[in-house]
Amino acid sequence: MIAVLFLAAVIWWGGGFVGFDRRLRLLLLAILYLALLAIHLTLPAGANLRQATGGSVAPWLMLAGAVVLVLVYRQGLRSLRRRAQPAADATPAAKVKSDKFSETELERYARHIVLRELGGPGQKKLRKARVLVIGAGGLGAPALQYLAAAGVGTIGVIDDDAVENANLQRQVIHRDDDIGRPKVFSAQSAMEAQNPYVTVRPYHRRLTEDIAADLFAEYDLILDGTDNFETRYLVNRTAVALGKPLISGALSQWEGQISLFHPTAGGPCYQCIFPEAPAAGLAPSCSEAGVVGPLPGVVGAMMALEAIKAVTGAGQTLQGEMLIYDGLYSESRKITLSQRSDCPICAGGAGPVEETGKKETRKETGALHSDAGSSETI
Repeated sequence: MIAVLFLAAVIWWGGGFVGFDRRLRLLLLAILYLALLAIHLTLPAGANLRQATGGSVAPWLMLAGAVVLVLVYRQGLRSLRRRAQPAADATPAAKVKSDKFSETELERYARHIVLRELGGPGQKKLRKARVLVIGAGGLGAPALQYLAAAGVGTIGVIDDDAVENANLQRQVIHRDDDIGRPKVFSAQSAMEAQNPYVTVRPYHRRLTEDIAADLFAEYDLILDGTDNFETRYLVNRTAVALGKPLISGALSQWEGQISLFHPTAGGPCYQCIFPEAPAAGLAPSCSEAGVVGPLPGVVGAMMALEAIKAVTGAGQTLQGEMLIYDGLYSESRKITLSQRSDCPICAGGAGPVEETGKKETRKETGALHSDAGSSETI
């Protein structure tokens, strides 16, 4: 029996010394133990091999029972530690629910808090805000990143698409290892890694008429980063019906545009400006027309900035205006937007659309698409 125990010690410590991993050593010990059981259960009582290994199977069964008890005891301790850990160590999720900022949060948001337009009250409004982002692609990616970094308390993101290699040129929230992974979960991982003090709600599904109203009702502000007019009209229709402000962005090639639509508070809705979808071919998607990589970052960051202003009341939002950015020539201009009396969605007051800025006046057709990552957006 002593020889068997010595052999077991050689397997465990000697195997560790020569570089055998833990699993291999446990496997060798298990084989040794099963061999002992086979000897005692198959050989007659007076056999020399049985006498050399203890003479009876009882000590080995008792040894196995003792090992099982030790393992069960250790597992019980681990379970108790896991249960006690959240109470002992305040988690970021618990800190978010507190009325006061932790020291870590105060340091994290210090550059916001020292801004006189935001301050502590503005940062508290951000933490209490609930913002829904539609699309986790070109525009959604930077918007989600900056909303999370800014400390927006609850961020929803809905998209039914998965990360593709062609997305990574501009959708910087995703990584090469995320290819094939649903975009909402890839974005969630990046946002929670960047700021564990926010709550991210991913919806891996397409936005449809039957779920839009219930989903929008849970949020204070909607950001639309989709890339087809059917979904844009659905988003606008639902936001107007529920009285939710809507920040809409779009882009193509070198140019992007952004506006805030909120007819309940005055100003037009999206369909006031674009009453009908353009004919096929007049508004090609980014996959067809192309888009320069940093442009979605510029426009998506602008959408996040508009969201921060809308939530906190700082400055002046783009309600009733559209900002157009031309990245190729480094120019920007604003268009004043007015409601349409014949709008089937908001039925606002009539008014002309006029452009202000250094460039010549021209009519906008709404022929820009955003880049949510696929031509069939959620």
